[in-house]
Amino acid sequence: MSEYVIGITGASGSVYGIRLMQQLAGRKHRVHVVLTSAGKAVMQEELGVEGLTDFRKLGIQKHRSYIKVWENTDFEAPFLSGTSAPEAVIVVPCSMGKLAAIANGISGNVLERAADVALKEKRQLILVVRETPLNLIHLENMAQAARAGAQVLPAMPAFYHHPKTIDDMVNFIVGKVLNTLRIEHALFKAWKR
Repeated sequence: MSEYVIGITGASGSVYGIRLMQQLAGRKHRVHVVLTSAGKAVMQEELGVEGLTDFRKLGIQKHRSYIKVWENTDFEAPFLSGTSAPEAVIVVPCSMGKLAAIANGISGNVLERAADVALKEKRQLILVVRETPLNLIHLENMAQAARAGAQVLPAMPAFYHHPKTIDDMVNFIVGKVLNTLRIEHALFKAWKR
């Protein structure tokens, strides 16, 4: 059983973070979740839920014992120390503002510090960026984060697996995150000629 930190920011696509929680906790991995205030607002708009308190409505009730939700101001979280660094930190979705903070080493809150710890301890940091179009600052911040050791995984669904539903498209992105974590899944079929 590994430990992971999932950060959900104010970018559109909070469903990606929820689906990743389902997948990791469903495999009995310990999942620490940090939801930013903007992430809460977007989750309310997109999913009709206020934060992560309604585990049943989010489809994660049966895996609740593997999930711990942290306030973005709670610097007592154990994964904020290099001595307790998680296997990986995944920011999904990752807003351009959070990308900028991470790329420039700013650790003003729990999520930013978790990303900083992942980089300094050479753990995986996966940034599922979600914005379009991208300006030069966004692109330079992605390059800066990648040079520091982060993996930038834009939320760009593919179509070779012939998605039929929004769930299929969400599963593709979450499946790509699981591929990057080297966790087997059946969320989509791999490319075959």
